[in-house]
Order: sequence, then C-alpha cells, then structure tokens
Amino acid sequence: MITGTTKLIAHLGYPTESFKAPLIYNPYFQKNGIDAVVVPMGCRPEDYPAFLKLLFRLSNIHGALITMPHKISTMALLDETSTNAKVAGSCNAVRLSSDGRLIGDMFDGEGFVRGVLRKGKKVEGAHALIAGAGGVGSAIAASLAQAGVEHLAIFDANQTTATALLDRLRKYYPQLDVTVGSADPEGFDIVVNATPLGMRRGDPLPIDIDRISPSTFVGEVVLTREITPFLEAVRARGCAFQVGTDMLFEQIPAYLEFFEFPTTTADNLRAIAKLG
Repeated sequence: MITGTTKLIAHLGYPTESFKAPLIYNPYFQKNGIDAVVVPMGCRPEDYPAFLKLLFRLSNIHGALITMPHKISTMALLDETSTNAKVAGSCNAVRLSSDGRLIGDMFDGEGFVRGVLRKGKKVEGAHALIAGAGGVGSAIAASLAQAGVEHLAIFDANQTTATALLDRLRKYYPQLDVTVGSADPEGFDIVVNATPLGMRRGDPLPIDIDRISPSTFVGEVVLTREITPFLEAVRARGCAFQVGTDMLFEQIPAYLEFFEFPTTTADNLRAIAKLG
C-alpha cells in the first residue's frame, strides 16, 4: 500500500516496458514492511536534465534508479559521485542527502564482483581480462580495481573507448597494472564478456575459447538469456562461470545499502521476485 509516508524511488529510463527492478524491489519492500516503492518513470533524453532536478524537489522522494539512456548524462547533474561512477563514466543510482545534495554511484560492477566472491573466486591479486569497454564493461573494470585485482587487461574493438577507460583507471587507481590490447584469455584468472557478441547463435564468440584455461572463472553480462553460446562453450571446457542475471541480483543488496534500507541476499531476492 502506497501512503503519504511512502518513500518514492524513481526508476528512470526510456522506454519503461522492459523494466525489471520494480518486480524485485517492491515484493521485497512489501514482505519486509519497508514503507518504500519503486516507480517506473519514462523520461525522454531531451527532458531528462530538467526532470531529474524537479524530481528531487519532491518532499517524498528518496532516490532514483537510473537506466538507459540516462546513465552517462546523469554524471553532469550530480553534486557528488563515487570513484566507481567516475571510472565507469556513468551512474545508475542517485540518493538525496540530508543537506539536499544529489549523490550518485554505480553498482553494475559491484554486482558482478559480489557474485564472483560469493562463488568462492578470489579477486584480490587476480589477473582479469574484460572484453568490452562500454558502460557495463567500464563499471566491472571499476569494481575489479576497487576489489584489488593486480592486473586488468581491457579489450574493445573501438580503440578510443578502450583508451578512455584506461586513462580513467590510471587516474583513480595509479597502482593498478592495466593494459589495453588483445582479447587473448591465456593466463587470466577471471575473464569477462561485456560485449554483445555471443548473445545469438551464429554470432562469433567474443573470446577464443580454446585459449581459456579450465581453471579460469568466466563472467557474462547478458540478461536476456541465462546460458549464452559463450557460456555453453566455457562450461564445456570445465570453467566456473557467472550468468548475467547473477550480476543483477547481486547488485540490489548494494543498492539497498546505498539507499539506507535493510539489506538482504541475492538468493532471498530471487526467491521473492515476481519476474514470472
């Protein structure tokens, strides 16, 4: 039940038809007696800067979840951003502070890293390769750096995109050994596919499967299907792996902490979500 005391969390993006967050957060809030609600709000890019500022003038607004196409443009509208958001170059959560400032963070990569750790893979001191330096790849790179990887290799078909991520990582994590270039997975402890390749049958696989060691932990970011052709191939090699929806569910406890709500586990969220 939504009342006059309910804290509003806007889910901002455009279009809204594919939004999943309300089907995860709201059952959790209801089950745990938390007086809050996530509300999808479709906002076109040209209206977004003005709308975000007005939204946070509401007396009952608590925060916002940010999704496409607004993750990058949000950065210029905030008073404070986390290091993760600065390295990623984008933001997917905004909170109103007690003094009225807008504070932003990025949790895509945090969800990925929490999932890896919960599956028993050590991240600190690891050597990791990320194929794809776009939004989600940059967010994962930021969180891996924060978690203490020793070496991070970045590959992207767009050299400018890869180099921009390299520069941001070197600025905020000067001690990190980070390189840009090849997608050769040999010798890496963690390999991440953050490209669209491998989503559909017939796509070329993003990484040479034959050069991935069976001891390598492999991550995928695709949400539309659980086992992509890429994951099928690495599973056949004996690799431990993480599916894209693990990243989604693992980041929600981090969001709850950011919004100062009681937190929970990814398993609990999966059990009560109304995704159908």
